[in-house]
Amino acid sequence: MEGQNETKVVLLACGSFNPITNMHLRMFELARDYLEDTGQYKVVKGIISPVGDGYKKKGLIEACHRLEMTRLATENSDWITVDSWESLQPEWVETAKVVRHHYNEALAAEQNNDHVDTVKYAKKRRMVEESYFEESSHHKRRDSPQLMLLCGADVLESFGIPNLWKQEDIAEILGHGLVCITRSGNDPHKFIHQSDMLWEYRKNIHLVHEWVTNDISATHVRRALRRGRTVRYLLPDGVIRYIQEHSLYSAESEKKNADVVLEPLQRNLGASSS
Repeated sequence: MEGQNETKVVLLACGSFNPITNMHLRMFELARDYLEDTGQYKVVKGIISPVGDGYKKKGLIEACHRLEMTRLATENSDWITVDSWESLQPEWVETAKVVRHHYNEALAAEQNNDHVDTVKYAKKRRMVEESYFEESSHHKRRDSPQLMLLCGADVLESFGIPNLWKQEDIAEILGHGLVCITRSGNDPHKFIHQSDMLWEYRKNIHLVHEWVTNDISATHVRRALRRGRTVRYLLPDGVIRYIQEHSLYSAESEKKNADVVLEPLQRNLGASSS
């Protein structure tokens, strides 16, 4: 029977979304087409998880605004949703922990199937969390949903930046699976070949090439907004209206966190020196 042997996949995109652009949304569509075209996967959900304020990236505006913009951007999608869990944490949360959280949520929802009472659901949720580390990243149960991190080639290459990622976190993320959207000028195959870690997990890395050239970046968008230039057709109309209504993205907002070390670098450097 068609679809019987397909693995259900939840796509998770983590990032600043400062602001969310049409390219961010396009990545989900490209990833779904690619995975389903293999005949091995059925993409059942897409999740956008904006990073919290504790990330301390230069020019990062408040999470409440970035969350609302992602909600506005996805309001017409029947499969891409926005999740606030990461954004609402008081401190920055490592991406591996965000992946773990959403994998547990997807597994609990699958087991629960939305047809048990709250007490039973809570009990199952605890059982899922307790059994998480008992499952090998290489051998997830065949009938369980698979969670894959969706990203651009810049994230893949950032795995090689010293102290930005913990090696065990990279292994955990790649153990689940990674869908990387590449564009002209990127050579992810070369980067995978040069990295022993990525080479070990190469079968879990799905490279999707975007042949329609699209160089929209949040950095370029913020620059245009600061200069009073139009960004129409780069962002969803609802997002543009929200930015205008709240007077977001100015020369002043771009200076935010300018003198602060990015939280993962600060945390990992501190851990390595202790």
